[in-house]
Amino acid sequence: MSTFDVNAILSSTAYGSDGDKIGKVEQVFLDDNSGDPTFLTVNTGLFGAKENFVPVKGARQDGDRVVLPYTKDVIKDAPKVDADQHLSPAEEEELYRYYEMNYDDGRAAGHDRDRNAAAGTAGTAAGERRADDAADRDRLAADRDRDVTDRDRADAGQDRHVAAGENASVTRHEEQLHVDTQEREAGHARLRKYVVTDHETVDVPVEREEVTVERTPLNGTEAHAGTGRIGEEEVDVTLHEERPVVEKEAVAVEEVGLNKQTVRETQRVEADVQKEQVDVETDVDRDGLGRDDLGRDGEAPRR
Repeated sequence: MSTFDVNAILSSTAYGSDGDKIGKVEQVFLDDNSGDPTFLTVNTGLFGAKENFVPVKGARQDGDRVVLPYTKDVIKDAPKVDADQHLSPAEEEELYRYYEMNYDDGRAAGHDRDRNAAAGTAGTAAGERRADDAADRDRLAADRDRDVTDRDRADAGQDRHVAAGENASVTRHEEQLHVDTQEREAGHARLRKYVVTDHETVDVPVEREEVTVERTPLNGTEAHAGTGRIGEEEVDVTLHEERPVVEKEAVAVEEVGLNKQTVRETQRVEADVQKEQVDVETDVDRDGLGRDDLGRDGEAPRR
């Protein structure tokens, strides 16, 4: 990994393990301590608007190409991490987990870590929270075991006797439905510009000159004044006409953009929940039952 030329990587193009072109390499992330490359970001979105993180481990530099050990689809679906700031340990662990790499191995190799006191304190607090969560789960499991034991004892007909002056009580439980939402990627919207050809017809008024013959009789005086020789004579007249001239000019007519907006709607969620019911049964009720109403062991059926 340390043999990579960082400057060459930044001007290279990334290719997937199947040979498909992925995009341009934008950034290289170095380890805080060793300075070795650990992650690089590749443009995978439309017009280079999206950068995805890829581990450097397993990559191969070939001139102006960087061959990554993953396909383009795998890299495009990588977790969304802001490429404009320092990688946090949580973000790095999420990336390692997505690319099926051992996070502890990456830590031992000296990958991007914040080993200052604040990060250590935060990690300790997170460990304490995980320990508390485990203890809570153990307590809940113990409570469930006690509930099961109580129900087993009740099913076996072991009655609990209450001393005088004490209140008889049972704890009733029920399941409650908690519904939350989780954000996920639903799709992509792309703005693409392409060229189509339309045929337009325009009527253009034009003018042209035509020749007509005009004859004017001469009176006696004009006839004597125009007396001359008989012979051939030719007069040339220049005619003009207009023709349409077509010129095309590309002009900006509108700007088209994509805006994202949040649409709120309500979806119905259904689930089955269980709850306990409590009935009161006295000896009078038990004695009032006939033999046919009793169970196989002679006990009253539970309601």
